[in-house]
Amino acid sequence: MQKRTFIAGLMATSMMVSVPALAADWDGPTTGPAAADGKSIVVVAGDLKNGGILGVTGGVEEAAAKIGWDVRVLDGAGSIQGRTAAIGQAMALQPDGLIINGFDAVEQQAALEGVVAASIPMVAWHSGPKIGCDAPGGIFANVSTDAMTVSEVAAEWAIDDGGKDIGVVIFTDSTYQIAIDKADRLKETVEAAGGKVLEYVDTPIADTSTRMGPLTTSLLQKYGDSWTHALAINDLYFDFMGPSLAAAGLAPDAGPQAGSAGDGSEAAFQRIRSSGYQTITVAEPLNLQGWQLVDELNRAISGEACSGYITSPALVTKDGLEKMGDANAFDPDIPYRDAYATIWGK
Repeated sequence: MQKRTFIAGLMATSMMVSVPALAADWDGPTTGPAAADGKSIVVVAGDLKNGGILGVTGGVEEAAAKIGWDVRVLDGAGSIQGRTAAIGQAMALQPDGLIINGFDAVEQQAALEGVVAASIPMVAWHSGPKIGCDAPGGIFANVSTDAMTVSEVAAEWAIDDGGKDIGVVIFTDSTYQIAIDKADRLKETVEAAGGKVLEYVDTPIADTSTRMGPLTTSLLQKYGDSWTHALAINDLYFDFMGPSLAAAGLAPDAGPQAGSAGDGSEAAFQRIRSSGYQTITVAEPLNLQGWQLVDELNRAISGEACSGYITSPALVTKDGLEKMGDANAFDPDIPYRDAYATIWGK
C-alpha cells in the first residue's frame, strides 16, 4: 500500500492533487479534433439531487457553451425506471451525442443497446468499474478518477485519524458495481491496517433521505462508542446523518467521524467547513470532468481516439478549506478550460 503524508490538513502524494491545488501545467490532452459544428447533445443524469452528478452536469453545460453545442439535461430522478425513461426521451430527441452521467451502464444495458444500434456516440461519468477508453456497453470513454485510489485515501484518513483501534461502518449501494468495488476496497484497506469494520451497510443512495436517519440511530444503539468512523462511497449518505447524531446528544467532534470516498459535493464542503458531522471527503474535479466529457464526445463524433486522460482526486479537510476561501468545490488551479478551448479551436 502506498504511504501518504498528511500536512496541515492537505494530502501530498504523486497520485493526488492537494487542496488548494497550486498553479500547475496542464496534465491532460493537448491535441485532438477541432470542434464539430452545430451539435446537439443530451445529458442523462442519474439523479440531480446527487452533488457529484450535479457538479459534472454544470461542467458539461459550461464546456458545451464554449464549444458551441446545444445541450439538454434529463433527470433520471434516482430510480432505475426514471433513468430508463430518460434514455428513451433522449433517443426521441435524436441527439448527435449522449452523456451518461452517474449510473451503471449494466443497469441500463437494454436501453443503451438501442443507443449503440442508432450509432449515437456515447460517453459517461462513473458508468462502471472500467475507466478510460472503450468502456463496456458501447461507451466511448468512462470519465472518472481512479475509484480504488479514492477509497484507499478515505480509509487511510480514518486510520490516520483514529489509529488501529477504529471501528468503522461502511455505507454502499449494491445497485452499482463501482459502489461495491469502492466499498470492498474501503474494507480491505481498513482491515489491512488492523482496523475493525463493524458493519457493511448496503442501502440505496436514492433512499438516503428516508433511510439514513433511522439507520444512524440503530447503529448508535448497536455499537455505541465502538463506532468511531463512518465511511461511505458518496457524500450523499452524510446529507442525512447529522440530525440523528445531534438528537443522540453527540457533538460533531464526539460522534463517529464521517469520511466520504467521493465525490466532493457542495453540501459536503459546507459540512466540513462548519464542522457539521462530516470530517473529510475525497473530491473529484467535477467541473473539469464535465469539460473532459464534452472533449471525449467531440472525439467520438469526429471519429478520433479517446484521450485516455484520468483526473486526480483530492483529500478535502477543514484545514485545507480554510486556505480556499469560500470555494465549495474542488476546481484545480490548472488551465483546463484554456487547454480544451485551444484543442477545439475556440
